[in-house]
This record gives sequence, structure tokens and C-alpha cells, in this order.
Amino acid sequence: MKTTEQSVMRRLKLIEGQVRGLQKMVENKTYCIDVITQTSAVKQALSNVEDMLLENHLGSCVIKQLCDGDTNKAKEEILKVYKLKRK
Repeated sequence: MKTTEQSVMRRLKLIEGQVRGLQKMVENKTYCIDVITQTSAVKQALSNVEDMLLENHLGSCVIKQLCDGDTNKAKEEILKVYKLKRK
């Protein structure tokens, strides 16, 4: 079974390829709407990576903090991530 790290790295490498493709599109003066469509896809892919990392963090680090009695730290991290995701 793949670890979260392996899955994240695989997705980031795909995103890297997408960004390189965007660079070529701009260099080749590809129609603007086509470039914008691809930038939107990259943003969605990055958002998916964030979601994976957040799920892993909540399911491991925050759970450990709660089990260790460090509820304030767990609460602060949850709120910090929540605020970041709202931007």
C-alpha cells in the first residue's frame, strides 16, 4: 500500500510536469483560454495535495497530540489550517 508521502510525491511530480507544459504553452503563444484552463487544473491538483496532507496530519499528528493531552496545540493547528484553506 502506498504511503501518503509516496502519493504526495507522485502527485507533485505530475504537477511539475503540468507546470512545464504551461511554460511551453506560453512560449508557443497558445491561446490564452487554453492556458488559463490548464492553470486551473494545476490549482485543483495542488488543492488535492493539500487535502491529502491535511487528512494525514489530522489522522496522525493531531490525534497524537490529543492522546498526549496537548489539546491546545491540536486546536491551534486545526484552526490554522482551517484559516489557510479559507483563503
